[in-house]
Amino acid sequence: MNQQLRNHADQIVREVIAAVQPDAAVQRAFRGMDFPGRVLLVAAGKAAWQMAKAASDCLGDRIENGVVVTKYDHVMGPVANFSCFEAGHPVPDENSFRGTQAALDLVADLTEKDTVLFLLSGGGSALFEKPLIPGAELQDITGQLLACGADIVEINTIRKRLSQVKGGRFAQLCWPAKVEAVILSDILGDPLDMIASGPACPDTSTAEDAMRIREKYSLRMSAEAERLLGIETPKALDNVHTQITGSVRELCSAAAKTCRDLGYEPILLTDQLCCQAREAGSFLASILKTHASDSKALAFIAGGETVVKLTGHGLGGRNQEIALSAAAGIAGLTRAAVFSVGSDGTDGPTDAAGGYADGDTCRELLAQGLTIDAVLQDNDAYHALEKTGGLIMTGPTGTNVNDVSVALLE
Repeated sequence: MNQQLRNHADQIVREVIAAVQPDAAVQRAFRGMDFPGRVLLVAAGKAAWQMAKAASDCLGDRIENGVVVTKYDHVMGPVANFSCFEAGHPVPDENSFRGTQAALDLVADLTEKDTVLFLLSGGGSALFEKPLIPGAELQDITGQLLACGADIVEINTIRKRLSQVKGGRFAQLCWPAKVEAVILSDILGDPLDMIASGPACPDTSTAEDAMRIREKYSLRMSAEAERLLGIETPKALDNVHTQITGSVRELCSAAAKTCRDLGYEPILLTDQLCCQAREAGSFLASILKTHASDSKALAFIAGGETVVKLTGHGLGGRNQEIALSAAAGIAGLTRAAVFSVGSDGTDGPTDAAGGYADGDTCRELLAQGLTIDAVLQDNDAYHALEKTGGLIMTGPTGTNVNDVSVALLE
């Protein structure tokens, strides 16, 4: 392993995640606001605890009560008089349903003078859920969508119609109270109705879209679930005000600044990366090969969210697959490395934020009897990168604004 490149990768990851924490943005959103009635807080998503803590620090006891629903191991301690729930992601579980029901109980029987502070971040589609079908069937449909390589917009289009809270329905349940929504975006282009499946946003997708996605991926579902796909979601809401506080653009900008500070010339390739993870890794490796003879230090940055199509039964995530896929293309290049991380600190169903690979990774795996093609076929990037020291571990970060991939050339 090229230790200097690995040290640079770790430093970039640390500083980028620190730069996109939601605390300041959330506090800015609420300063100077006047709330004439009761103020209640609902926070949902991977960054829910951090966002709720920031709101509590800003508004104090002006918030009467709150409910926080986030991913397992993401609650960092008690917050004021809020009830905190940890639940399943990316597939909802009984704790998702229990935490969401607590939120619905909290916002019942409000008046037009009351305000619901709704703090939303990526992961909310699984964490904030009250299904209209049995929970086991919802979990099965979610698993099918994840396994077949559907993108996040397609997945959320289906999930909205099977839920009591998605696609604007949560805001309807809060009516006549006002909903002040503050959102960390984890979807390219910041489409409000798709971030966490848009619980407080009019839905732009249609029942026709949902049926087309069902047919595209041959999704197995009950007659009741199929009937629900044909019911339209709210197309207008008059009780919601929304602010976006962070997105992948900020993530890429932070990466560029840190790369520049380390002596690299940063080049933003895209903040709209959307393809198979393996293709993204191969593409980044191709760029490094093109510039392998350049004398200056370069950093190519791509932000977005890739997808993984499951072909095996191993352990991994999209960012780990990007790094491992790149390893094959940069094999033998002594000055090159590729790393990719999820800003929330978790990549797929693993405890790693992402993965790192350089010109030595392929050789190190071959020495242990592993080929990259075989590992990727089994979707087992986690264990392969573990053997080469290529896992990037951050723990839960408190934010969630997509992923960033960086190709470094010393």
